[in-house]
Amino acid sequence: MMLCYHFDMPSVLIRNVDDAIVASLKERARKNRRSLQGELKSILEAAVRPRPGTRRQALKIHIVDVESRQGYSREEIYGDDGR
Repeated sequence: MMLCYHFDMPSVLIRNVDDAIVASLKERARKNRRSLQGELKSILEAAVRPRPGTRRQALKIHIVDVESRQGYSREEIYGDDGR
């Protein structure tokens, strides 16, 4: 996949898509009364849209004082969960 920028709107170019997949996407677009581009945009938007009832996970941030020591253990950096 290659991401291209044109007139401040990003574009996505996907190479080497199987002909059967393209035909299926065109049929899906026709059934949904959309252009192929409109159908692909709809699929991508649905893929990244948060699902109802789900929440984003909170970030865990561990602050380490880097001035007072030369090295730190994994436990000091990541805490008790032992990532």
